[in-house]
Amino acid sequence: METTEQYKQDERFMRMALDEALKALERDEVPIGAVIAAGNQVIARGHNLTETLTDVTAHAEMQAITSAADYLGGKYLTECTLYVTVEPCLMCAGALGWSQIKRVVYGANDDKRGFHTFCDNPFHKKTEILGGVLSDECAELMTSFFKKKR
Repeated sequence: METTEQYKQDERFMRMALDEALKALERDEVPIGAVIAAGNQVIARGHNLTETLTDVTAHAEMQAITSAADYLGGKYLTECTLYVTVEPCLMCAGALGWSQIKRVVYGANDDKRGFHTFCDNPFHKKTEILGGVLSDECAELMTSFFKKKR
């Protein structure tokens, strides 16, 4: 169970991930944002760039993982937490598993492409998962984006 302090910290970092999602929205990208924190400090940020880079792997999580590994000088994120506005897809969950990230905190569920639709747990066995942080705000950003696209 999360403590009140942990929940406040999770909300604070999720708001930063929402700021990243807005950067994606400004580029007409699917508005998903991510930050990676080590302790109380953000060490990496990312947002979807699949259209900008014409790269199907340029998801917010992948951008943040690459940036965090570069910052730390190594591929393992064992003392880090990823905050992402939408449940990671299976590709991103797999990469997070390989990174051995300590925690994954996400906002809105993704019932079409989220990892849980394919398997129970693609992450490292020690990774803690928490969904639903600021879920309404995260979901609304996605819903409004796709309504405008239709």
